[in-house]
Parts: sequence; C-alpha cells; structure tokens
Amino acid sequence: MTAHCCGWRALSVIQPWTWVLAHGFKPVENRNWRPGNPGLRFRGDVLLHAGQKFDSDGYDWIAATFPHIPLPHPDAFERGGIVGQARIVDVVREMESPWFFGPIGLVFADAKPLPFQPCKGALGFFNPAWGPPSAAPAAPAQETLL
Repeated sequence: MTAHCCGWRALSVIQPWTWVLAHGFKPVENRNWRPGNPGLRFRGDVLLHAGQKFDSDGYDWIAATFPHIPLPHPDAFERGGIVGQARIVDVVREMESPWFFGPIGLVFADAKPLPFQPCKGALGFFNPAWGPPSAAPAAPAQETLL
C-alpha cells in the first residue's frame, strides 16, 4: 500500500545519473532551471527518483571518465521508482567538479541508496506517494534564495 509521506520531496533524475547520485559518486545534479524556479530555494532531504529513460551516452561518459566506479550493466538499472535519498546542501552556478555541467547545480551530501520502491515521477520536485521507512526527514527542508 502506498501513502503520501508528509515532509518528503523527491527529484526525478534519468538513469544512470540517479545511481551515481544515490551511491555518493556524483556530488551535484545539473539543471537548466531559470531564475525564480522554486526548486532553487530547496535545501534538505530529498528522495532520488529514477525516471523511466536511460542515458546511454551518459553511461559511456561515466564509464570512460570514472573507470573505478562499479557501474551495473545498463539493463540492471532500476527505473520508475525511488532508489535513494540525499540532502541538498547548496545550489551553485559554478563548481570545480567534473560532474558539474551547469548552468545550475544542486549540491548533494549524505547520499545513500534505498531499496527500490515503484513510484510515479514528475518534473521538478514533487511529493511522492512513498517515503523511506523512517517517518520524517532528518532535517526539515528550508527555502532560501540563490
């Protein structure tokens, strides 16, 4: 049975980018959001949702750029559900990281994978119909200006 989990927000990301975020390899998620987008003010815990699509070129780039990352086979990536959680600690317009392509970067900390839970995604931040077993986020989400 699924239930809306109060206080949790989720962000849908295409695989394999969701996997490297959830496993703590990728510290930043790139977005092309315009100034004024409410997502730019979000800080706090977020569930990582794996979208249905798969970025084959992205997979090849990750494998070539970071050969030490033990990527699963492309067919093994879970899609269409929650696969992890992390905390958004900052939003940046520049960052010295090979993972940052910009123009906006959501900076993540304390990422961890979670057991796969099917869940419909949405654009931007959304309220999922599922939350992790712990009842509430460790730290409340905050709205701040970029």
